[in-house]
Amino acid sequence: MKEQFIDVIKNHYFDFEGRARRRDYWMFVVWNILASLVVGLVGGFLGKAGIYLSYAYCIAILLPALGLGVRRLHDIGKSGWYYLFGLIPIAGPIILLVWFCTDSQPGSNEYGPNPKGIN
Repeated sequence: MKEQFIDVIKNHYFDFEGRARRRDYWMFVVWNILASLVVGLVGGFLGKAGIYLSYAYCIAILLPALGLGVRRLHDIGKSGWYYLFGLIPIAGPIILLVWFCTDSQPGSNEYGPNPKGIN
């Protein structure tokens, strides 16, 4: 599990092309939540410097999170621009959650081969 989080950060930091499986996306989310909790706890002990630590973490994780979300949308056959649905109050995040939970589109699509290796 930890290796998948590190793989996403290391190999796909600026990658907005291709496809990402459901497991890759949700493992990233789980590890990101755990890392955020640790940063928050450490930041609580540091006082004002902890706020800067939290900001730094948010900035560092922004591009990998966006890239992985776009690649997850590619995996179900949707354009990365659909990520902007998240800006629609209430309905947008629900739509994205449903899409992020949707299984991969079988076979290849315009964004590349199925990352599961299933045709």
